[in-house]
Amino acid sequence: MSCILHIETSTPVCSVAVSEDGHTIFTKEDYQGPSHAVVLGSFVDEALSLIDSHAIPLDAVAVSCGPGSYTGLRIGVSMAKGICYGREVPLIGLPTLEVLCVPVLLQHELPEDALLCPMLDARRMEVYAAIYDRALQVKRETAADIIDENSYLEFLEHQPVYFFGNGAAKCKEKITHANAHFIDDIHPLAKMMFPLAEKEMANKNFKDVAYFEPFYLKEFVATQPKKQL
Repeated sequence: MSCILHIETSTPVCSVAVSEDGHTIFTKEDYQGPSHAVVLGSFVDEALSLIDSHAIPLDAVAVSCGPGSYTGLRIGVSMAKGICYGREVPLIGLPTLEVLCVPVLLQHELPEDALLCPMLDARRMEVYAAIYDRALQVKRETAADIIDENSYLEFLEHQPVYFFGNGAAKCKEKITHANAHFIDDIHPLAKMMFPLAEKEMANKNFKDVAYFEPFYLKEFVATQPKKQL
């Protein structure tokens, strides 16, 4: 086990957490954003002060790496890289859509064959989404989707699918299949990053601090065709 500082800034919610040996020992969240440039520095300072005051060695920094807001991700990743350089610790990058799945898996009872569809909001009836099973195995890669009545039918016809994230609410009127379930108030939060970060830490799956860049939505849109599902 280890001590990891977690930073999540991919949506209007800004959050920072510290986990030690798989337990959260510090968390700060701001839902009034986007105000990451204002609050992130103070959150990180508080987190590092707690670590230092208890003489806890910091083993890594984990950052949510998108897809997400260009500005939010840039601020979060820049902060994470600066800490990694200054403290000479490795950097862990976690996909935002996987981070979104963690509170659903930890806090909700799902059937064995459930599929998870985390969604990030885009313009009009567009979302950025992926499909996972309960083991977070990818069933469909991240894509820019235009939502209509036929969206995700290839999954909904066979299994229950749970939709959540800040892009899910606007899809309720379009996705009305009996196997479609919506979970409200799910945000990607730093305090939920630790199970994924611990796994990456154990596998020594670190990012190159010098060259790491997050998965910006605008870059994703530029390189991927939108899918009419």
